[in-house]
Amino acid sequence: MTIRTEQPTDYDSVYLVVKKAFETAQQSDGNEHDLVNALRKSSAFIPELSLVSEIDGTIVGHIMFTRLQIGGHTALALAPLSVLPQYQGQGIGTSLILEGHKRARALGYGYCVVTGSEKYYPRIGYLPAETFHIQPCFEIPAKNFMAYRLCENAPVLSGIVKYADEFGLN
Repeated sequence: MTIRTEQPTDYDSVYLVVKKAFETAQQSDGNEHDLVNALRKSSAFIPELSLVSEIDGTIVGHIMFTRLQIGGHTALALAPLSVLPQYQGQGIGTSLILEGHKRARALGYGYCVVTGSEKYYPRIGYLPAETFHIQPCFEIPAKNFMAYRLCENAPVLSGIVKYADEFGLN
């Protein structure tokens, strides 16, 4: 498996990967593939933090981290994370997250938030966001709104998350 930065020539393949990955997801609005396209056109997009995973030259996974605001500080949103159904459960998603964290740290980001499974993300170190005094801008069980401190010396944050407008959450 190879993880690399997404290129514009990957967009069509990524669109299909995201669409297929979320077709059977328990929590999905069915528009994650369109969200990826919209986020690429937004000021929140960070090309270096849109990654693909390839096996034998075929894209099987994708992850995107975009900018958001927490109490006036810039942080990251991890969304979406997509792996083709037939490749799920093989560590591809975890590998994409860890590589994304490494690259985000190198770019100077201190925190990342995610909305997702309380069984999956804590295995990678995500904690309920309230642990960091980070609050969602929408109703969600605390166990499903999580944050990860990318750098130990990251300043303490406090506040309500403001996502890129493309998420439609603010």
